[in-house]
Amino acid sequence: MIENIAFTIKKATINDCKTILELIFDIAQYENLSEEVINTREKIETYLFGDKKFAECFLAFENEIPVGFSLFFHNYSTFVGKPGIYLEDLFVKEQFRGKGYGKKLLINLIKVAKDRNCGRVEWSVLDWNKPAINFYESLGAEPMKGWTVYRLNEQKIELLAN
Repeated sequence: MIENIAFTIKKATINDCKTILELIFDIAQYENLSEEVINTREKIETYLFGDKKFAECFLAFENEIPVGFSLFFHNYSTFVGKPGIYLEDLFVKEQFRGKGYGKKLLINLIKVAKDRNCGRVEWSVLDWNKPAINFYESLGAEPMKGWTVYRLNEQKIELLAN
């Protein structure tokens, strides 16, 4: 029996907030960070689809079933003198992996970067996530040597801002 699989990628709309949140919970579970997720549908509506949009999202579907997503935002490189894209999340549900969907989502984002004249596409990957590291390196991505990511959480922002 031959399966008739239709794979599509679409730009998310405000009607997709529930699906985006479900995929965020899925990636958090995969990364063993479920307790970190405090996002809500309302926050997604506000920050991805409100008056001021802070991020964008593409959804991947197999036969109209949501199977993955890429969520990204723009940054700016002072050295390159161009905008860039920071890929916050790229995720494909486990049962749909191995079909090239992650690569298609990433290539879709790279095409967006090219169309928008971006100088870079960057992201972070957990150091234990060897499947993701191998995937990115197979596409020619290189880890940034000599760089360490720093973060201030919401509580520290509050403390320092006052």
